Amino acid sequence: MPVHPERIMSAPRYTPVELTAKLVAFDSISSRSNLALIDFIADYLAAHGVEAIRLPNPAGDKAALFATIGPVDKPGVVLSGHVDVVPVEGQAWSSSPFEARLADDRLYGRGTCDMKGFVATALALVPEFLTMGLKEPIHLAISYDEEINCLGSLDMIRRFGTEMPLPRACIVGEPTLMEVVDAQKSLSGYVTLVTGRPAHSAMPALGANALHAAARIIVHLDDIADELRAAGDGSGRFDPAYSTVQAGLLTAGTAINIVPDEARIVWECRGLPSLPVAFVPDRIRAFSREVVLPRLRQNAPEADIVTMQDVSVPPLAPDPGSQAETLALYLAGRNGTQAVSYGTEAGHFQLAGVPTVICGPGSIKQAHGADEWMALSEFEACAGFLRRLAATLAD
Repeated sequence: MPVHPERIMSAPRYTPVELTAKLVAFDSISSRSNLALIDFIADYLAAHGVEAIRLPNPAGDKAALFATIGPVDKPGVVLSGHVDVVPVEGQAWSSSPFEARLADDRLYGRGTCDMKGFVATALALVPEFLTMGLKEPIHLAISYDEEINCLGSLDMIRRFGTEMPLPRACIVGEPTLMEVVDAQKSLSGYVTLVTGRPAHSAMPALGANALHAAARIIVHLDDIADELRAAGDGSGRFDPAYSTVQAGLLTAGTAINIVPDEARIVWECRGLPSLPVAFVPDRIRAFSREVVLPRLRQNAPEADIVTMQDVSVPPLAPDPGSQAETLALYLAGRNGTQAVSYGTEAGHFQLAGVPTVICGPGSIKQAHGADEWMALSEFEACAGFLRRLAATLAD
């Protein structure tokens, strides 16, 4: 990528904390457009002579950004991060969520920890990267919708091995307190729709109660959760130490005196890497078909139960000795890896053949809540990690 010294002299420069504050100021809740934020990042990179490729979503109201610092014909290392954030409604913030506030050696604001802090630190160091004579590139993969379905990175991943060399490693900068994570649980989200028949509640036998059927399915989900808890985690690495299942939303009914004819259950499974993704939904479909549906159809032959998957985040499986693990352990100064229960886009990179780990600043305990924050020491640790990465790629 050509670098123009005269442009770089006048290009904006920020510290990681300053640039994080800039990114926090964009309300990039996942349900909203992120284009203003993407424009800001693209303009910043362009001012430093770095071209960024925009990859819009089908609706055109969001975009991912992919940029390469260094030679474009070498594999290099991907730094992956998302800039969408979770909602703030109903949370008791001490100050505006979208105005970064510095206090007690912490930077507060929505996204400081998850994960604009990592993205901003990488961007803030771009001017340094450009002066280091990288022999292998650093790729910046900035995605959308990670908080919803982790699909915003897929258009970038499809470029690997076709429009550009397959990277030799990917580091996903989700908050790990700069520990190296080589395993995450899968995340699968489902919607189960129950269709019964309405009737007056004084004559319930004329209808088929979809809400009661949904309740039986939810109880069965809880039974499966108990089974998975009892089975535990053979690796002994995850917290909680088992696959989890839970129903998160139930909508049904219109009035107390009407037999509900529809019910909708939204539920999820967070599975250990060893758990087949189809295990829980297959159990729910079988239970619905064999136990719940026959009872519904006693009064309503047209009754039905359908379970559909709407979120699919693959697990990150341990890959001992991979280039990503070896590199990240060296850069972080760690002797071993950890595992996490939350979902990231790491599994997508791994499925594409890119060795991947998770390693980023901040603690997941500070993510998603009111007064989200990241310690200034975490910015410093992340910057040191990324400077060592650049020095390694320049050797």
